[in-house]
Amino acid sequence: MRKTLLTTFFSCILIALASCISGQKNDSDNNQLINTKMKQYKFTNKLINETSPYLLQHAHNPVNWYPWGEEALNIAKEENKLLLISIGYAACHWCHVMEHESFEDEEVANIMNENFICIKVDREERPDIDQVYMNAVQLITNGGGWPLNCFALPDGRPFFGGTYFKKEQWKNLLVQIHQTYLNEPQRVIEYAEKLKNGIVTSDIISVKMEVKEVDMNIIESGFHNWEQYFDKINGGNARAPKFPLPNSYQFLLQYFYYTHDSLALEQLNLTLSKMLKGGIYDQIGGGFARYSVDKYWMVPHFEKMLYDNGQLISLYSEAFQLTKNSEYKKVVNETINFIESELTSPDYGFYSSLDADSDGEEGKYYVWKKKEIEKILSKKESDIFLEYYNVTENGNWENTNILFRSQSENKLLEKYELTKVNLDKIIKSARNKLIIERNKRVRPRLDDKILTSWNALLLKGLTDAYKVFNNKKYLELALKNANFIENNLIKNDFRIDRNYKNGKSNINGFLDDYANIAEAFISLYQVTFNEKWLNMAKSISDYAILHFYDHNSGMFFYTSDIDKALVARKMELSDNVIPASNSVFGQVLLRLGIYYYNEKYTKIAHQMLANIFSNIEQNLPYYSNWAMMALQIIYEPYEIAIVGSSALTFKSEMDNVFIPNALYAGSKVESSMELLENRYRKGETLIYVCKNRVCKKPVTNAIDALKQINDL
Repeated sequence: MRKTLLTTFFSCILIALASCISGQKNDSDNNQLINTKMKQYKFTNKLINETSPYLLQHAHNPVNWYPWGEEALNIAKEENKLLLISIGYAACHWCHVMEHESFEDEEVANIMNENFICIKVDREERPDIDQVYMNAVQLITNGGGWPLNCFALPDGRPFFGGTYFKKEQWKNLLVQIHQTYLNEPQRVIEYAEKLKNGIVTSDIISVKMEVKEVDMNIIESGFHNWEQYFDKINGGNARAPKFPLPNSYQFLLQYFYYTHDSLALEQLNLTLSKMLKGGIYDQIGGGFARYSVDKYWMVPHFEKMLYDNGQLISLYSEAFQLTKNSEYKKVVNETINFIESELTSPDYGFYSSLDADSDGEEGKYYVWKKKEIEKILSKKESDIFLEYYNVTENGNWENTNILFRSQSENKLLEKYELTKVNLDKIIKSARNKLIIERNKRVRPRLDDKILTSWNALLLKGLTDAYKVFNNKKYLELALKNANFIENNLIKNDFRIDRNYKNGKSNINGFLDDYANIAEAFISLYQVTFNEKWLNMAKSISDYAILHFYDHNSGMFFYTSDIDKALVARKMELSDNVIPASNSVFGQVLLRLGIYYYNEKYTKIAHQMLANIFSNIEQNLPYYSNWAMMALQIIYEPYEIAIVGSSALTFKSEMDNVFIPNALYAGSKVESSMELLENRYRKGETLIYVCKNRVCKKPVTNAIDALKQINDL
């Protein structure tokens, strides 16, 4: 279908298309293009009543933007006008370039307003809309990215689209699209119907009628197929740009645990070490940028996203649990400190992101001139610091310096006649001085909307960090965030809202909101033994089964059945920078099936994996969470019940060891929970190590329990 459509419809427009490839040019908006606008606004459109920072940035464009909703769609139908759906997000650089070039231009805006009903969408708030129209553009152009600009019939069916367009291209495109619809409406309608069919069929699942045993050979084959693409010098995959893929690296951690394949651990450690030393990591203030443009992890697109950092906290925590690498512990602490200071609301919701740009320049907040550092630090400090972070007179990036580490510490210790302790003290002191100076600069813009699923990723990161490091600060922050989510985003019937800002949440949640919250609450239960969180995870999951489950395929739709239908009801199946909501929810159901002895949960989870399992062999990095789900089935979880007054103490002692298939339940008192029932003995704390409901003799200390695990 795609070849025929491309060669017969709008071919002259496609030639002019200047696409922004997904993940390569979507970094941050230009602060000054927004903030230094006229103080007395000449234009104000319907976006002024929204809470999304991205939508509000366009509220004073001369374009008559509407938010997605019934008003815009009804007007389009009444006036028989095409829809122009423009999708982006607050940290998208090329979104704002196009805004400045075209959407702020009155001549361009007049063409748009006269001929189209123009809708702006924040893809982070409405990923369901983005899924549909991104799928359309990928079918048309075989590419995608943001800004995403899609033209659709008044009923929402898309027929043409692209990404970033230069001003003249955009003007010409607007005129051609309008004229084509005026002169050949039936042709446009026929094309839209064909494209709709392509969108609908792109998510067809081949249902495996017989759920067969999961085969470890498929996973091993998938790992070795992936191995061919390892960058064995710089870590990650052998290409640029480089995105952190926390879920894929977590697979390497688990794969090594089960198989003892040293290559998996070597690649994991290489990747994590290179990332924490690279410019993608903020060497002064902590926290990771979204990706690096080069293969060395050196030059970042400087925006910082909550979802990356939440997952990387989990990853580095568990990597420390296995390897005891002190650098990993340091990164976790610095990243949590960054989030606490820069992405935490007064009521302990977590904000979405920080822009790359400040004071009109990308990365200006983060980069340094050599002379700046020399003025701030003493001579001895600056000599060591400059060498430690590769700072040069002419700069290592665009006449300035990104701080990154490549020097051998041993050579520095020898050169400056220092001990490791003294070197660390000098670097820490210097960093603190530079933080004070950096805080005087114009700060990157904050996207202060709060998204449920991203908060859940950070909540799980905090629980994982607490589990590994036993730092009470991490647990306190996790509990405050969990209470915020419970009080503001979860309703009495366990329906979840997607977003929150200024006391307002107005978007019904999607599957990732349910799946990630349920997973985070299970994790929180395992470090607190407060059954409230486990019961909430069950209730949230029951709601999701009721409103998202597709009985035909055995999978889950991304949108609820109470939401107004879009052109297609999509499913999120493959893992990427964030795991697919179906793969997360499958793992949630596996765990709940064990906790509640509920065969329904287990059966659904096994069917989900069976439908997807064949994809793991050829494309494991993008089915890595499914692969870890498979490992949980192959290597049945240890059901570890700890009952008695020292339950949390014993649990903390067991957390010194990395055991990815350990499922903990515990209580200080008698509990009716299935895994704990009739196991309380007054005056004792007992640990029961079980597998598939068959238990070893209870023991009274963590060391003996760990020995039993090794023997099972």
